[in-house]
Amino acid sequence: MQCHYCSEDADIAVERGGVKVGLCQTHFRERLDELQEEGWLDDLKSELEMDRFDGPTD
Repeated sequence: MQCHYCSEDADIAVERGGVKVGLCQTHFRERLDELQEEGWLDDLKSELEMDRFDGPTD
């Protein structure tokens, strides 16, 4: 699979709703940086921490 943004081979591929998109490492990191700047990753982290179950603490 080819990167969605360039002609490099995709290092990561994600499929949702029957649509599959691949990203090379460079574009994956760029996209993560954008998500971090937008606060999306912090929101996701908070959501995952709220949903996490650590079990009983005896």
